Amino acid sequence: MRKKPIIAIDGTAGAGKGTAGRLLAEKLNYIYVDSGSIYRALALKAIEKKIDLNKEKELTELTKNTTLKFQKKNNAVRLFIDGRDVSSDIRSEQIGQAASMISAKKGVREGLLGIQRKAGETGGIVMDGRDIGTVVFPDAEIKFFLDASLKVRSKRRYLEQKEKGLKSSLKDTIRKVEKRDHNDSRRKIAPLKKADDAIYIDTSKMTPDEVLKTLLRHCKKKLNKLKKKNMVH
Repeated sequence: MRKKPIIAIDGTAGAGKGTAGRLLAEKLNYIYVDSGSIYRALALKAIEKKIDLNKEKELTELTKNTTLKFQKKNNAVRLFIDGRDVSSDIRSEQIGQAASMISAKKGVREGLLGIQRKAGETGGIVMDGRDIGTVVFPDAEIKFFLDASLKVRSKRRYLEQKEKGLKSSLKDTIRKVEKRDHNDSRRKIAPLKKADDAIYIDTSKMTPDEVLKTLLRHCKKKLNKLKKKNMVH
């Protein structure tokens, strides 16, 4: 029995999973785990070791010899790979593209699955991604699926890119988000889909604060039920 539950947040690109996950974890004093950062960390290690990102066998072997740990430090969650803090190093565009490449490899996904599960085995975490409630933690005590209209999600991504100084157009961003939706939902390995027991939330007309309040309300109800059943402490 876990002392604290696992909260899984899945959803479409641009639905607000990351923001919601971070805010919820802060409010509950849980550890926030961005599952995408795990792939970025492995991609960084592969590049530093000069491993060909197309070589699935070598990348899969790398997952077996890698230790990943999330640790709360100065009110922020840091990611350590083999004891080294790589939280800042994994945020470059190059690492993002490399992570996208290796995440499509079956052996890599299977290898990192164990690492993802180990990161949350004791509970008290909020993990976001696209297959957390269906594949990584199908037994998570609380599950959410966040979604929003294509237009709203694309506009959010466009504004994020603009803030970072990246050149793009709303039309081009809509095309990219639509393509991401198609790839995520139709991939053979761990496709994006709502878990049967996940709470669906449409964030199209909601502010981040409104999304947080909605998540907290559902969490409170779920936690009370779990405590009555003695499923969490």
